[in-house]
Amino acid sequence: MARSPGGSGRGPRDRDRGRDRDRDEENELKDKLVTINRVAKVVKGGRRFAFAAIVVVGDQRGRVGPGAGKAREVPEAIRKATEAAKRGLIRVPLRDGRTLHHDVKGRFGAGKVTLRAAPAGTGIIAGGPMRAVFETLGIKDIVAKSVGTSNPHNMIKATFAALQQLNSPRMVATRRGKKVGDLLGRRDETTAAAAEATA
Repeated sequence: MARSPGGSGRGPRDRDRGRDRDRDEENELKDKLVTINRVAKVVKGGRRFAFAAIVVVGDQRGRVGPGAGKAREVPEAIRKATEAAKRGLIRVPLRDGRTLHHDVKGRFGAGKVTLRAAPAGTGIIAGGPMRAVFETLGIKDIVAKSVGTSNPHNMIKATFAALQQLNSPRMVATRRGKKVGDLLGRRDETTAAAAEATA
């Protein structure tokens, strides 16, 4: 079929299929409101109030993103924050779809966080803003500690700084040109196979 000059070569059906896929992805995403704060701007006639919202969005299967929004009304601030979070989604490798592959530390400003992998049945042991991140990410077992600040902006940014440092055994093996089994050793073949399957 001849392409129209200057066209992308995609027909209306392809475009509809792409839109359906985007819509399905959006429907899968779960959002959690972390905090909402009333802020005031002093102007000539007095004070003008607005609302600042922080939202975390994730698919509960390893993708998550944070967003912040500000508006004169609460629903609009939440909508802006949710849109920003959807644009900033990152993928995090999970072990068995429930916890981290290894312990990790993150820092942003005065916020310092430590995230530790935990055995099955531990649950999410974490403070408010961090808990929202882990629930939308799909983590079921983790122990997390925040030190230095209780500011939700810094806590969330420090948590994402830590999550972006995570590596799965497959990622490390690819980088080093080895097999997953060589990294984990012969002591536990099943662990190596499971890590390769879930990474």
